[in-house]
Amino acid sequence: MRWSQTLIPTMKEVPADAEVPSHQLMLRAGLIRQLMAGAYTYLPLGYRALRKAEEIVRQEMDAAGALEIHMPALQPIDLFNRTGRKEAFGNVLINFEVKRGDKKIHCALGPTHEEVVTDLVAKLVSTYRQLPFTLYQIQTKFRNEERPRFGVLRTSEFLMKDAYSFATNVDDLNKAYDSMYHAYCRIFARCGIEYLPVEAESGPIGGDASHEFMCPAGNGEDSIVHCRKTGYAANLERAETGRTPPKIATSADAKPLEKVHTPNVGSIEAVCKFLKCQPQQLVKTLIYSADEKPVAVLVRGDHEANEGKIRRAVGAKKVELASPEVILQVTGAPVGFAGPVGIKCPIIADHDVPVIANAITGANEGDHHVINVNVGRDYALDKTFDLRNAVAGDPSPRGEGTLEMVHGIEIGHVFKLGTKYSVSLDANYIDEKEQKHPIIMGCYGIGVNRIIASICETRYDANGIIWPLSIAPYEVLVIPLNVEDAEVKALADKCYNELKAAGVDVLMDDRDQRPGFKFKDADLIGIPLRLVIGGKGLKEGNVEIKWRWQTEAEKAPVAQAVQTVLDRLAAQRAEEAKKVPT
Repeated sequence: MRWSQTLIPTMKEVPADAEVPSHQLMLRAGLIRQLMAGAYTYLPLGYRALRKAEEIVRQEMDAAGALEIHMPALQPIDLFNRTGRKEAFGNVLINFEVKRGDKKIHCALGPTHEEVVTDLVAKLVSTYRQLPFTLYQIQTKFRNEERPRFGVLRTSEFLMKDAYSFATNVDDLNKAYDSMYHAYCRIFARCGIEYLPVEAESGPIGGDASHEFMCPAGNGEDSIVHCRKTGYAANLERAETGRTPPKIATSADAKPLEKVHTPNVGSIEAVCKFLKCQPQQLVKTLIYSADEKPVAVLVRGDHEANEGKIRRAVGAKKVELASPEVILQVTGAPVGFAGPVGIKCPIIADHDVPVIANAITGANEGDHHVINVNVGRDYALDKTFDLRNAVAGDPSPRGEGTLEMVHGIEIGHVFKLGTKYSVSLDANYIDEKEQKHPIIMGCYGIGVNRIIASICETRYDANGIIWPLSIAPYEVLVIPLNVEDAEVKALADKCYNELKAAGVDVLMDDRDQRPGFKFKDADLIGIPLRLVIGGKGLKEGNVEIKWRWQTEAEKAPVAQAVQTVLDRLAAQRAEEAKKVPT
């Protein structure tokens, strides 16, 4: 393609409303333009990169044995009512009524396709002989994002690859899960993304049943807990710590228990200010409803309780903060003054709690706290649990190393669904004994737009984007320095045509502009390999060849220009292929 014949509206200045590098660069490099909040048009360069990422996804899904289909974005609301997700999605679900004749049809724009694909399989599958299989599609999704931001990282309309596996047993589900996990590793490696598979909250089947694929990025909205030494990685909701249970015993320095009047003091910050203490001296007592039964959860004042860990510790299916009425019932006090001393419900505590000598807690009485609270003497514990969010410096659960907090962009998620949707939508199979069972499902999603944004967010310098060869809009940029020079133009045309004939994605900057202007645009749009023709080099019988990420160009004889470019491309492809897991 010739630059003069395409649409690449580059911008020299950083747009004022672009908050993160990917948004700034995608606008400045002419990849996208905003139509409205949460909706973007992909311009030629951006769409070429998007389609290349999409093709890598498709190739790896096909290689993993998944079958491509294409489902409607327009969906009947009845499916969401049957699974209970109309209420669960709330305002995120874009739903509306359309008039057809004298009827009103209530529809939704698909935020995802679990309902649609399960309904499809329910109508097509009847026997175990038809299973297992995995279906996938690459389709537009719609979610009413309350705060669209960060360019295409958080939008109301986006492109997603979603896949769904269907099986009769957990072994086949695990095989599909492992196959998708491996395919995801290959997809992200081929796209040139630094990725980190992190443990996420398990699904209804339990165990190690969910992984998010994160691209570490300073502006990522998700928090990742990572140990570089052991490779352990998990999202904040799932991350465990390697702390060991402490000895549960009353401190030898225990002081007498004392109740203190603390009027209008309910928060940790307010208590610390009033009593002139540090949060580490406090024990927070949080009242939860675990399968509708109250339980008191104790964590240190500067730590945050983790509901997933609480749920697993008490063996409950559902855990949520108790209502003010339940809190009053078990503590005798309003919210903000709960404590373990004399509380009327079971207590569980985090590992860090028993080692706090002479702790400060709520007094189970409005506007009062107690100081010098000690385990054993003032309240009882049989054992402790890992109940809080991991923090930087915690020991790794793998036995070595320490945890650090990393920000990341979620680019993919693999999840074992179990029978949640098949039960709701009557997707069953008949086994060899003529017994009916719900189909066991898994789901696997990739944000295709986020692949492009993640590259722009993590691979750039002060001058612009640095594309990997695999998904760059073009592989080679030919730059004739003076298009009015007949010799320069003829050689540029010759190289351009020969590269095209060799199957190279090539762009030629045939604009009548100054070299500095062209070089700035070249750096900004980030095409990996640059072939410069003209100037002093051509007078010496050479062209210049330069990778976007290199500072110095190499010289090649004019007669060998195209072959040198082809050799460099082949070597780089081989280098990128080494990073792809087999």
